[in-house]
Amino acid sequence: MRFRRITVDPNKMGGVPCIRDLRLPVATVVAMIADGMTTEEILRLYPDLEEEDVREALLYAAEAVKERELPLVANL
Repeated sequence: MRFRRITVDPNKMGGVPCIRDLRLPVATVVAMIADGMTTEEILRLYPDLEEEDVREALLYAAEAVKERELPLVANL
């Protein structure tokens, strides 16, 4: 899958994946969604973002963890 709205530049933000060179990390957008913010709230907070940026950030995050196994705490 090719991500057109996600940029990685070792000279910006330490090479962290960002939205369209805006210096806004993908992880920040994903965390805002996880915290319960709506896309509309995020777009109001960051007027340079577009709805497709938020969607692609979520897709990028999903692809990034797709093949990884993360440690989980067992509910005993």
